[in-house]
Order: sequence, then C-alpha cells, then structure tokens
Amino acid sequence: MTATIRPAVGAPHARIWGVGGYRPVRVVPNSELIDRIDSSDEWIQSRSGIKTRRWANDEETVAEMSIAAAGKALAHAGVSADQVGCVIVSTVTHLKQTPAIATEIAYRLGAGGGRAAAFDVSAACAGFCYGLTLANDMVRGGSAEYVLVIGVERLSDLTNLDDRSTAFIFGDGAGAVVVGPSDVPGIGPVVWGSDGANSGTITQTESWESLREDREAVFPTLRMEGQTVFRWAVWEMAKVCQQALDAAGVQAAELDAFIPHQANMRITDAMIKALKLPAEVPVARDIAETGNTSAASIPLAMERMLESGEARSGGTALVMGFGAGLVYAGQVITLP
Repeated sequence: MTATIRPAVGAPHARIWGVGGYRPVRVVPNSELIDRIDSSDEWIQSRSGIKTRRWANDEETVAEMSIAAAGKALAHAGVSADQVGCVIVSTVTHLKQTPAIATEIAYRLGAGGGRAAAFDVSAACAGFCYGLTLANDMVRGGSAEYVLVIGVERLSDLTNLDDRSTAFIFGDGAGAVVVGPSDVPGIGPVVWGSDGANSGTITQTESWESLREDREAVFPTLRMEGQTVFRWAVWEMAKVCQQALDAAGVQAAELDAFIPHQANMRITDAMIKALKLPAEVPVARDIAETGNTSAASIPLAMERMLESGEARSGGTALVMGFGAGLVYAGQVITLP
C-alpha cells in the first residue's frame, strides 16, 4: 500500500510587511579617495553619481549590521522574531566559507525561538531579489509563515583603494524585509537568470585557495571591467525590467516607485529612458550618499524612499538587481 503524503499548506499570496536598514556611522566623501587614484570629486560624480559612501568600523560587522536592520524590519512589520520561520542572508562579504552567517543572526534575533531555518545566498547585487523570490515561494508553499530576508555587505573589506575603476564605488550597510502571508498578491512573478559567459567581468582577484598555496599572496579584492558591465546592464537589464512589468501585468506609468540596484546613476538613467518611465514616477538614487552596497542596496533605498515620503506605503514598485555572475532578478512588489 502506497502512503498518501499530506501536502504543505501555505498562504494564497505573500507580500513585504516591513523594511529596515542600517548604515555605518562613518561617512567617506570622495575627497578621501581621490589622491590615491589620481581623480577628482567631479570625475567620480560624473561617472557614478556617488558623493559619499558609508564604511563600517570594527564593531559594525556583517552580523551586527544585519541584526540592527532586521530589528527595524520586524518592528515595522509588527512581527515578533518568534514568528519567523526562516532567515535568508544575501552577502558576498561574510569571509567564512562556513557556517552561514544567517545561523548566527537567526539565533541572536531569537527567530523561531532561536531555531528558525537559516542560510546564506551568494548572488551578489541581485541577492536581495533572489532572497525575496525564495521567501515568496516559502510563504506560499507553507514552509514558513514569515521569512526574514537580509542583504548585507562590508565591501570595504574587499576594495582596493588604489584601483581607479573600483576604489570609489563600494559602500557598506544592511537592509532587511519581512515577508509574510497576504490575501492579495504583493510580490509579482520574478524574471531572473544568469549570464555565465560574462562571469569574469566582476570577480575576486584571487581565490581563497591561492592564499593557502602562496603565503605571500596579497589579500583578494574586487575587480571589475566597468565598461563591459555598464553596456550589459544598460542594454540587457532594461529588457528584464520590462519583462518583470509584463509578468505582473503592470504598466510603467502605473508604478509608484522604481527601485533598481544602486550600481551607477548613469545605468539607472539609461533604464529609465529605455522603460519610458514617466517623470512623475519616483526613482531611487540612494547611491549618491551610500555608494554601491551590493545586496543591501535595494532594501536600503526602499527604506529611504518610504521614510522621506518619496514613495508611499502600499504603492507599487519595480525592484531590479544585477551583478557579479553575471546574475539578475526583478519583480514588481507592493511596498510595505
């Protein structure tokens, strides 16, 4: 006799109920970087839109920043840590292969009574959208009632301050959202994928293995082929944005906000033009003060837009992440 397996029972839909962010205390203006890369504040702003970025101090670890952001997201959602069934952390700067930093964060938060499922995602600047997709599926599939998704980076640890192409780009910080059940759709279908043929365009300069083999090796940093990445993002990601809108059945003119990964202001402007986004639709430009924080950039920008009143709670937003891999993901969401 074949046993009948009882199916998991989830919610009809899911949405983001709360968002929170943490920005390190130290503000680093362009003027602190220009001498080592023979540049200027004007050049950096014209190339990237960045005026300042935040860099973490010794106490502002990946775990500490994540816990601070998660606490704000839980409070915003009105959800207790006990109700969280899974913690997903997207990061490329937790510098231990194992264990996942998500397990420490879940325990210290008391997620699920300290026993919530927890794991890390390595999808670079698309990592938040990847985590959001997994959380949406978990809530709807019944494997967790509430899921905490955290994007966190300490990119200053992997930045070569003598590399003219990357020294001014990266910042540190953490952003988190709480995803939970909803009676109506709050997270649209994801459009995601990867382009492994271009995996070498954003990469770590050396593998961790090289440090074991060569004790004199220089600590790895990030390297990027900026022009190649720029062209790829401008031409390919605008298409993905449109596909995400089409999948959700939403027109660009119906958006209440556009929150792309904060990679480069010129990339954002090019996507706005390609989407024919109306001028009245607010667009996240958090990169000017925060730099490129990879997996943390979308939730940080979301929090800032809501706190400033630039975007409204319950509004419809398009989020789009893309980065090393090259990986990408985008979806239409209801703002918390």
